[in-house]
Amino acid sequence: MTRILLLASFFVAIVSTTIAQQDPQFTQWYMEPAAFNPAVAGNSELTCVSGTYRNQWEGLDRDPNTSMLTAHTFVDALKGGVMLSAYSDALGQETNTLMKLGYAYHLEPLSNGAIVSLGMAASMFSKTLGNEWIAIDDYTQDQAIPNNKTSSSAIDLDLGIFIRKPGSFYAGLSTTHLMETELADLSMQPRRHVYAMGGYNHPLDGDYLVLRTNVLAKTDLAATIADINVNVLWDNMLWAGVSWRPTDAIAPTFGVEYAMEDKQRNSYSKQIFRLGYSYDATTSELRNYSSGSHEVFLSYCFKFESIPAKNRYANPRFL
Repeated sequence: MTRILLLASFFVAIVSTTIAQQDPQFTQWYMEPAAFNPAVAGNSELTCVSGTYRNQWEGLDRDPNTSMLTAHTFVDALKGGVMLSAYSDALGQETNTLMKLGYAYHLEPLSNGAIVSLGMAASMFSKTLGNEWIAIDDYTQDQAIPNNKTSSSAIDLDLGIFIRKPGSFYAGLSTTHLMETELADLSMQPRRHVYAMGGYNHPLDGDYLVLRTNVLAKTDLAATIADINVNVLWDNMLWAGVSWRPTDAIAPTFGVEYAMEDKQRNSYSKQIFRLGYSYDATTSELRNYSSGSHEVFLSYCFKFESIPAKNRYANPRFL
């Protein structure tokens, strides 16, 4: 299964061209893949909250600005993970917002230690169009173009499958906007998107220096695009690398990670802070009009638990 998913990611990357941006696009997607695959929810022993902000194609008038917030955790009673995600995307006089609630069921580990999970998420997608049109002809004669600011919402579903071996590899396949529910007031229909993702960690010097590779391919079955990333993690603290989006951009990336772990007699805690930045140097024709894209990623993962006290009994006769 792992080889099939990784090969699917690579194949789609090779034939990539361009895609109409309907789902949000992030260069540092690999830092929080749960946003694109609900089966990732709860893939860590820690509860994770992450946020990403992207200013795309800086220099263009009303350039795209996207913000996303994602939180997920493993719940023992549910034998899986739960996830909450939200994003807001502004492009010109168009605004997209989405709220998503998901669950991932985790199967028993395989013989090699890998874990397979199956995920589903329900989403509320909303799109708003303004009325500040710039047109050569009189657009008011076209009934399909709204004269007033108009909004419409729709409920949809996401599905996904994910396999991972902590510290070694991961692969996943997912789909968003599964039902393609129409935005009735705008006479628009979101397109179903399919995502294939995979990654592998290759130790260069034990855990001290690790080469990490990540591939994401996405398609709406009309067009396809891919993100390919290679980065090196030093001492579980600093990372740097580069991402490539064929026909679109080359993006240097770097970040810092700081972990704190404390174990007391009656308590245990672990916290990890991550901060990442990427700069997309545009390689398409837009490079003549834009100075590039900036993206910032921030996450906080934590675990706090109490350790039950162990009662000890002694007989004074045998002290």
